[in-house]
Amino acid sequence: MSFFDELQLLDFDEWGRTVQAATEKDVINALTTRRRTVADFAALISPAAVHFMPQIVREAERITRERFGQTLNMYLPLYLNNICSNCCKYCGFSAGNHFKRRILSADEVTEECEAIKKLGYETILVVTGESARGGMDYFREMIPIVKKYAAYLMMEVQPLDVNDYRELRELGVDCVCVYQETYHEPTYLDNHPHGKKRNMRYRMETPERLGEAGMDKIGMGILLGLADFRADACMLAHHIAYMRKHYWRSRLSLSFPRLRPAEGGFSPPHPVSEKELVQFICAFRLFDPELEISISTRESAKFRDAVVPIAINSISAGSSTQPGGYAVDKHDLPQFVINDDRSAVEIEEHFRKLGLDVIWHTSRIGG
Repeated sequence: MSFFDELQLLDFDEWGRTVQAATEKDVINALTTRRRTVADFAALISPAAVHFMPQIVREAERITRERFGQTLNMYLPLYLNNICSNCCKYCGFSAGNHFKRRILSADEVTEECEAIKKLGYETILVVTGESARGGMDYFREMIPIVKKYAAYLMMEVQPLDVNDYRELRELGVDCVCVYQETYHEPTYLDNHPHGKKRNMRYRMETPERLGEAGMDKIGMGILLGLADFRADACMLAHHIAYMRKHYWRSRLSLSFPRLRPAEGGFSPPHPVSEKELVQFICAFRLFDPELEISISTRESAKFRDAVVPIAINSISAGSSTQPGGYAVDKHDLPQFVINDDRSAVEIEEHFRKLGLDVIWHTSRIGG
């Protein structure tokens, strides 16, 4: 039974009520138990846990240092195209938005990679829109080019079949990230009215196909702000537990993209505050100490400076969220607005002063 099938047995709204009903006693039990369940996780993200945030933060930092030491990995997103056949209400790349689309050629990809090399990055995250024009044929041409510049290569692209993921592994891909967006089916369908992405089962079973393909690392996450974010987080915790049970050979990573207003007039219906985001990050660290957690440039410099030493394993800096943004053409529409625009050098200097060991080459073993 896939996780999509298991999700049908979980009551999304009931888990939202479970979070709201958690007591201070539940939070204390969640803090002191050795092996935390999803129910413990629900207590840690509850309103009742707000009073315990100093203890939760200390425990999250202790676990992070115990498991990952002082390391902080640096990666950079490389957008290859912004063409997309999906209609996603929250995304600047949505097919319904009218702007100049572009797909980088092999020469342009090389030019972008040369610019990234000068920045010092050896871990690259390839990002594309979801379109047949930017599918496997395109990847077969472009991934070998990027791999020449990447010691560790990640992708955030459209869901694919198991055999496609096996081929990507052979081409040198080490990690694939796919966000479920939301586990609340009515909200999911409402926000994806057209395109292949509307097939919720196929998207949700993507981590399983990656596990079957033997991918080294699988990136997961939800878009914070689409639905009741506390209930969504509980579903994500269930999904992580499922992956640990069935695909334990692959590492898991987690990111926390908070939705912002986007091209097309979208505004998140359930906005998440910075305090709530810190609570979520720490709760996931306590729930699964092995998770590799990243925080994107969607967040402000002040916020990232505060949360990174607590529970974060990897960050980007000096990022561009548009095709050709490093060397070719810096005037296309970005996927989202960057709120931390410091250079990679500034980021490195800041966190080294805090005692973190900033790593430019992500290890398969060390995360």
